[in-house]
Amino acid sequence: MSIPDYNYLDLLNPQQREAVKYTDGPELVIAGAGSGKTRVLTYKIVHLLRQGYEPYRILALTFTNKAAREMKDRITSITGGKVATKIWMGTFHSIFLRILRRHAEEIGFKPGFTIYDTSDSRSLIKMIVKDLALDEKIYKPAAIASAISNAKNAMITADQYLLDKDNYDADKRAKRPLTGQIYKAYCERCKIANAMDFDDILLYMNLLLRDFPDICRHYKEFFRYILVDEYQDTNFSQHLIISQLSGENNRLCVVGDDAQSIYSFRGADINNILNLERRYPGLKIFKLERNYRSTQNIIDAAGSLIEKNTRQMKKNVYSENDKGDPISVVKTYSDMEEAFLVANMICQSKLINHDAYDEYAILYRTNAQSRVLEESLRKRNIPYRIYGGLSFYQRKEVKDMIAYFRLSINPDDDEALRRIINYPARGIGETTMKKLHASASSENKSLWQMICTSDLKSAGLNAGTVAKLNLFRQLIQSFIDDNAAGSDAYELGQLIYNRTGILTLLAHDSTPESISRQENLQEILSGLKDFVDIREQTGDGEADMKAFLSEVMLATDQDENDTDDQPKITLMTVHAAKGLEFKHIYVVGVEEDLFPSSMSQDSLAQIEEERRLLYVAITRARNTCTLTYAGSRFRNGQTVMTSPSRFLSDIDTRYLHLLLSGNISDNNGSFINPIRNYKNSRSFKPAQKEVSPNLKKYNATIATPTGFEPQHTAEELSIGTRIRHERFGQGSVIKIDSLSGEEMITVDFGVVGIKKLLLKFAKFSII
Repeated sequence: MSIPDYNYLDLLNPQQREAVKYTDGPELVIAGAGSGKTRVLTYKIVHLLRQGYEPYRILALTFTNKAAREMKDRITSITGGKVATKIWMGTFHSIFLRILRRHAEEIGFKPGFTIYDTSDSRSLIKMIVKDLALDEKIYKPAAIASAISNAKNAMITADQYLLDKDNYDADKRAKRPLTGQIYKAYCERCKIANAMDFDDILLYMNLLLRDFPDICRHYKEFFRYILVDEYQDTNFSQHLIISQLSGENNRLCVVGDDAQSIYSFRGADINNILNLERRYPGLKIFKLERNYRSTQNIIDAAGSLIEKNTRQMKKNVYSENDKGDPISVVKTYSDMEEAFLVANMICQSKLINHDAYDEYAILYRTNAQSRVLEESLRKRNIPYRIYGGLSFYQRKEVKDMIAYFRLSINPDDDEALRRIINYPARGIGETTMKKLHASASSENKSLWQMICTSDLKSAGLNAGTVAKLNLFRQLIQSFIDDNAAGSDAYELGQLIYNRTGILTLLAHDSTPESISRQENLQEILSGLKDFVDIREQTGDGEADMKAFLSEVMLATDQDENDTDDQPKITLMTVHAAKGLEFKHIYVVGVEEDLFPSSMSQDSLAQIEEERRLLYVAITRARNTCTLTYAGSRFRNGQTVMTSPSRFLSDIDTRYLHLLLSGNISDNNGSFINPIRNYKNSRSFKPAQKEVSPNLKKYNATIATPTGFEPQHTAEELSIGTRIRHERFGQGSVIKIDSLSGEEMITVDFGVVGIKKLLLKFAKFSII
């Protein structure tokens, strides 16, 4: 086979060249961030082709279709399409699905089997739960699907699951003792339907290779060379397949970076890459240590952070780019000021550097953090997009709650009613809705008017259905009455949360998806609180639900209609940012119990993965990186005091520029270094949260109710008086007057801007 004759090896640095040329045995390429991993994989395949390997006997596995396409496009540009298309290159699932279709009958399926997506799987589980007459509130489809997925990825079949007493005991403690029976019924129904889910592809590929030695031997001999990308992200099932496919000659090349292993919640096991040498005693290790992406300061700072991890493959990542600016670490008073400040910094940077908006990215630990950031960007007319997720107000759980808000002020809103009439489940199904819709259409009434009619039986509904609709009507009517009674948006929002029971419903489910939904719902309450506080303090407009929805719906409509291709700032979680890069990165909320997450502090392994997550965030930046944290954050319905993340003290201060928003100083006017105050917290004690003496003292203030500072009169203030506001931070009084007979002050809060505060509502202290 003819491969273009040019010296591709000259395009590689010495470390890359050695990794590409080695073909004598199993090989591990540790590829640091921005070190040219894709280039090495591409030229490795080109080199194999030049060495005489047939393209159809090369297996290259990736985790994303995007990565597979990128490699294939690069190879095509070198070898031509005819050669590239013959290579077995794709994701684990796509390649193994191709093999399983060839051998479907051996594993009990027909070749045309279909693939169930997440929705299909949960729908089937829900049906099985009903058939077994189990409580759906306990046997939630999402929780059961997660348990089944974990079992499959651990290579535990349904029969094995039922025989394992430990599984039964764990399910019993979770009050779901029949999970094993549901798992077995689920597999049986999938077989009857001739369908597999995503996890089945890996499970049955393993079973095929394990139970049919001739087939396993065939593929061992057929694939002369196996290449695997992002090996640190493999789970047990994927690792086992590679072990079975790699033959006696061990022609294997895996590429990855243990420092970027951040997906344990998906089943990824960092031990697969750390212990690879045990599986392949003759393993040759190559390290790609030159970073082509970032400045020296960014790489040095990230390196000083990740070196604190105890379990890692040591490497010396370096950059020959310009030294660049230090990483900025900024403390703000609150999450609101943090959002204002980040938006301002982006505006200033754009004016100075003239970079397009798509060169900027804001990263956060949880999706719920995006709300205040989105609002700050919108107020400055800065275009943005949510990467790897929906805009905050477009997320399902948020839209569900907004639908309740809409009905509280306009019960005739048919679309809002359709959305939540059976959420949470009330036994009001599609048949009932079809009958209601038909009657409402014939009588030119809204659905709500039909529900409120005195004779629902005329719509063809039985007594049981009428009773359920009446309970729903009473619930919505209570919201309407509360709104009419003058409740502000925050008070009404709290009542709706409590009476619908949605948060309580989600609280019983500990899956990552459910936790994310809970955080997003709590964030709506935070938005309502911010809205009411600002409206009351400034006297600018009403603070009721109708006014709140006017703002929200206008912003939502704008997001939906935004179809142009103009550059936008990217907002995303750090997990979603892996594999991407931007000129300017802002990582917000670098605080204890947020980053690291409060749910990831029970073991050294969890803390080290959180540290790797911050490492990934920092190394996304090419030119500048800014880390921010707030002194207080509105979470779970209240303002809590927060402290800087322990990881900030892990970064060598030579690579940092420490800043405080506004003119912040201690009582003596000296600069405060908040990071040094957390230096004593590095040591980790397993099975308990890592808390330093300084942090204990700092966190003691959390128990003190916030928002109850003594109110002040105009006589206590004068032009130039410095105050500290719980939401806006420090500022200076620039005007004292009145509004409709009420005392009012105008305060310059620096980055947050100039605010008017009614003294009867304002919560602040005089400095």
